[in-house]
Formats: sequence, C-alpha cells, structure tokens
Amino acid sequence: MNGRIAKKIGALLLCAAFCVLSAACGGAKTAETDRPEGPAWSSLSEIGRTPVRCATEFSITQLMDGYELITVPATGKLLLVPEGMGKPVGLPDDVIVLYRPVDRIYLAATSAMDFFRALDGVASVRFSGTKADGWAIDEAKDAMERGDMLFAGKYNAPDYELLLKERCDLALESTMIYHSPAISEKLTGYGIPVLIERSSYEQDPLGRMEWIKVYGAILGREDEAEALFDAEVQSVEAIGNLPKSGKTVAFFYVTGAGAVNVRKSDDYVVKMLETAGGAYVFSDLSSGSALSTVNMTMESFYTAAKDADVLIYNSTIDGEIYTLAELLDKSPLFSEFRAVQNGDVWCTGKNLFQEPMGIGKLIGDFYRVLSDGDGELQYLHKLN
Repeated sequence: MNGRIAKKIGALLLCAAFCVLSAACGGAKTAETDRPEGPAWSSLSEIGRTPVRCATEFSITQLMDGYELITVPATGKLLLVPEGMGKPVGLPDDVIVLYRPVDRIYLAATSAMDFFRALDGVASVRFSGTKADGWAIDEAKDAMERGDMLFAGKYNAPDYELLLKERCDLALESTMIYHSPAISEKLTGYGIPVLIERSSYEQDPLGRMEWIKVYGAILGREDEAEALFDAEVQSVEAIGNLPKSGKTVAFFYVTGAGAVNVRKSDDYVVKMLETAGGAYVFSDLSSGSALSTVNMTMESFYTAAKDADVLIYNSTIDGEIYTLAELLDKSPLFSEFRAVQNGDVWCTGKNLFQEPMGIGKLIGDFYRVLSDGDGELQYLHKLN
C-alpha cells in the first residue's frame, strides 16, 4: 500500500470516528454475506415516529417491514435491521447498519448502564469498560462477578482481541471518545459499530432520561422505555407543582487547586434545583465556553454564596465528604457561611453519576432538603 492510499484510508477512518456507527464486518455474529438481501431502501417509507418530549439529541423513525432509524444530529444515523432481515439495497452511505438482536454490547459509557438496568437489559451488555469495583449499580457488579459481563478495557484502551473473539456487536462510548479518535478508528476498522452516548449534552434533565428510548429501540423494548419515561415525567411534574420554599442554594465542589467549581445558570442541575423550589445563587452565571461549569476563586464564591440557605457539595469529581470538618479542611472560610453555621450542608452520593434514571428521585431529594420535608434521601446525605 503506497503512502497516498494509506493517507486516504486514514482520513476515511478518522471521519468515521466521529460518526454514530460504522459498518459491521467480521466481528458480527452472522456474516453479512450470509444474510438475505434486504428490501430496496427507497421502499422503506416512514410509518411513524417515537414521540420525543424533552430531548434534542436524537430522533427515532419507524420504517416499513420493522426497520427503525435512530438519528443523532451531531453524529449520524443508525438503521436497526430486524432479526432475519438483510441490509436494504441502495442504503445511503451515511446510514450505518446494526443487526438485531443486539446482545453483546461493549459499554464504555458508564452512565448508560442505568438505562439497561431499568429496561431489564443488563444481560445484553457483555463487555464493560469499568471493573466490578467501579460500579455503583449492583446488577452490573453482580454480572461481572458471575462472569456474565467481562472487563474489556477502559474506553481509551479497549481489549480489541477480546471484543473480536467474543463477537462484540456494538461499542457504546461516552463523549470522552472524542478525545481519543484513534480508538474509534480501530473499533470501526475491525467492524465493530460505535454509538456515542450523548445524553449528557441534553440541557433538560428530563431530556437526559428520555435517552432510555434510544436503548429501548436497540433492545426492542420501546413500550417499556416509553412507560418508564412517562412515569418519571409525572413524578417530576408532581414535585414541580408542590409549594416552593424559595431557599437559596449553591451546588459546587472544591478543586485540587483550591478553586470552586459551580454550575452555570442554564445547566440541567440548576433546572432540577429550581424545579425542587430552590433559588440558585448564581442565577446569571454564564461563560463563553460550551462547558456546563465554571471555576472561580474561593473569595468570589464566598461573596456570592456566604448567605445561601443551603450548600450542596458535588461528589461526582472530587469524591464524597461526610463531615463539616472535611469541608473546612478544603477552606477555613467555609466556617463563615450561613449554611455551615446552620448545619444545612449536604453532599451527593457516588451513585449519582451512574444513575441518570434517578434524576426524578434526586429532584425529590432536593425538594426535601429545601423544604425541610420528611422522607428517606437516596442521593444526598447531610454533613455532620
């Protein structure tokens, strides 16, 4: 192979790294040449669409003969082919094929496991990018300990040999894969389709949960996904209709360098706090970047949040803390905060990041904390 051809192939693979999926080949459970010829693509007219209420990062279209098209605007299109059917003739180049049943998934997008758990689909995840002790979801941890789910390397160092040997049919990646395009190149080059999980890009907290419909489509459990999402919507709407306390609240963590990381005012966590009846202290905070958070000095944080009624420490990055003494170790200045003096400081649990389907319960936790309500908390604990 000469250098010019090699460069062209490399460019094509790099482009594929930022697409939703790549074509299936030798790693597939049934070779494409062994499948029947599919219908003409032009004959697969649209017969319906999955209703999407809050999400903006995907759409799902039902086509003739049981085919379904999942579109992620930022990345590409995925055609779900019914079991026993073939790839449509004349399929456009930008549509990638995934054959049902999909039951040997490599899941490197940790937060997506909760969608599979909710749909009773953990058994469809054969490979994990997280070791057993890294899971907060019991079903995933138990599956790994039984050997039903295998560790196949982190997202940036997958075990290609294992994935090919075990006939992986889909690699489910978080958006961290954008920083390692060579990984997508290799996966797609080996014939393993790659789906980039983009629920974290949804600005509406319910939009994040609505991604369960994507996995419902992949697993063939659309009705279950619809019912689960509708139940969460009703739960959140019920909380939003309750009397609001109007208490001021700050959601933050302290970085290793001593800065304070806070959410921008249009972030989904802020919307959750507002739904729960709180008033976010950084109501007009924004920046020119696409990031959902902003770092500020401890002094600036003190100026804005010293009189906040409630402080909530975000453990997702920095880890959990359990006492006010641990908070004061991060900065003695916290002793002058009203919420610290009143003992109204809380911390999120380590299970928060891995359970996007718990957003409704987290809003309920926020409501109880902000309204001094009763009830067991699932995602928050008080600092003593």
